[in-house]
Amino acid sequence: MKIDIITIFPKMFAPVLNESIIKRAQGKGLLKIKVHDLRDYTRDKHRKVDDRPFGGGPGMVFRPEPIFRAVEKIVASGKKPSRSRKCNPKVILLTPQGKKLDQTMVKKLSRCRHLILICGHYEGVDERVRKNLVTDQVSIGDYVLTCGELPAMVLVDSVARLIPKVLGKDESTHSESFACGLLEYPQYTRPAVFRRMAAPKVLLSGNHKLIEKWRKEMALKVTKRRSQYMLKYIKLKNWGTENEKD
Repeated sequence: MKIDIITIFPKMFAPVLNESIIKRAQGKGLLKIKVHDLRDYTRDKHRKVDDRPFGGGPGMVFRPEPIFRAVEKIVASGKKPSRSRKCNPKVILLTPQGKKLDQTMVKKLSRCRHLILICGHYEGVDERVRKNLVTDQVSIGDYVLTCGELPAMVLVDSVARLIPKVLGKDESTHSESFACGLLEYPQYTRPAVFRRMAAPKVLLSGNHKLIEKWRKEMALKVTKRRSQYMLKYIKLKNWGTENEKD
């Protein structure tokens, strides 16, 4: 997968992209990430990317010209766009007005070959960018941040880990929170007893069927307790807990 990020703060990404799983994924050639400074696509000596909004009001708005130039140059530098939408890059604007990022969206994005992320800032971007250039708008939650760089990092991290072979074990993504519609079951490790607090005996039994049953039951209980709204989307028959009582 290829991910291009358009930002006015390119240095913000180095600590995230050059560490841990994302760094290893790039090293293995599974993921190619390039950060573009939006100011490089301006044509004035001051490298101006924003201006005051028409009609007045507080703050500044990203101008359309540099964003259009950046996206068009990125697309042109790669393969020629295909008639198939699946092959064309997704141009994603990180904005509070976007669709909220969830695991379902993450899975869909992880199957794309090319993502172009536009990090919003100030009072937003010129509406012509949103209407004529952007294919998707994404928000990471119902709150306001100072910039779109942090949401872009969240999106990159969540998508990258679902790319085949990025994680050491693919099954790591199958049982974690949200992957199957439930929050993840409790985890324990050594020592078996710590300060008189013992790990559940079933996890030490070696009986994989009982362990699997316990994990499913615990996942359902955790979800019921912490995230009731998720239960509407779960097919309990797949968990073998139809008659579970909390």
